[in-house]
Amino acid sequence: MWFDLQKSELADYRTAAVVPEDLAEFWTGQLRLAGQAATPTRIERYKPSLFDNVQIFDVTFSGAHGHPIRGWFIRPRDAGGKELPIIVKFIGYGGGRGMPEDHLLWPSVGYAVFVMDSRGQAGRDMGATGDPMTIAEAGPQAAGVMTRGLTAPESYYYTRMWTDAARAVDVAADLAGVDPARVGVTGSSQGGALSIAAAALNPKVAWLSPEVPFMCDVARAITITDAPPYCEIAEYLAWHTDEVEAARRTLSYVDCAVLAQRITAPSLTAVGLMDTVCPPSTVYAAHNAMQGDKQIVAYEFMGHQPAPLFTTIQIEHARRHLG
Repeated sequence: MWFDLQKSELADYRTAAVVPEDLAEFWTGQLRLAGQAATPTRIERYKPSLFDNVQIFDVTFSGAHGHPIRGWFIRPRDAGGKELPIIVKFIGYGGGRGMPEDHLLWPSVGYAVFVMDSRGQAGRDMGATGDPMTIAEAGPQAAGVMTRGLTAPESYYYTRMWTDAARAVDVAADLAGVDPARVGVTGSSQGGALSIAAAALNPKVAWLSPEVPFMCDVARAITITDAPPYCEIAEYLAWHTDEVEAARRTLSYVDCAVLAQRITAPSLTAVGLMDTVCPPSTVYAAHNAMQGDKQIVAYEFMGHQPAPLFTTIQIEHARRHLG
């Protein structure tokens, strides 16, 4: 059912989240620390005898605090010596990087792709990256990762993950055979949020396409849906009532509707107007905040699911903006 704002209200809806005064300074500091702790990226060819038409590499790069993050780098085998545009692909909540054969769409249409693993997740898929707990080892949390380190932005799980995403863009831009001026980012749900965060934090992003993105207008989301994983925050704060204000402050630093105000790259967003996991008003809050050439595709009768025909629309949109 349509449970959120009316369609006429969505086009102009903006988040009521307060932008932290030190937002830019905070993220500059987080990215600087990650860069200072970084070690050289490791890249190894993966099963060259098995995959004939693509080249696949197993990658380990440095994310937040220098933590090792795994990924897949896949490119068409015969690119004619050209530097290709690359799509950095992010994964939904609970998933990991999976296997290379899960990510052959973009190489099939002439793009390289870099798939970032999700630290400390992969309960619904194959992953290879942990979440070292030196930053957030103190304090309780609900099941899942939504409340891990929630009381301070420095210790919050999604601060580390957004930093991983920004670093992934740097790594992708430096890979052999890649055009560093043509880096795009995409993903669904949590992957959509990571796309927005990466574009907001790294100016190398030249195109983004978040699909039903998560972690947008979070303070509103946790009050209008009780679907997982947003419900992890509400359930935790129901008992930890003394941490409510601290949690709101932390969430404002990672809220994609806040960070989206920094985005000037062209964007293509998908939203489902019956999505109870990522409510449509929260998606519009991020879309409306973006400063670049932007387009949103609204599906009136869609919930939280892959958007019909959206992949074709994405490819056409990417070709216009990345070549």
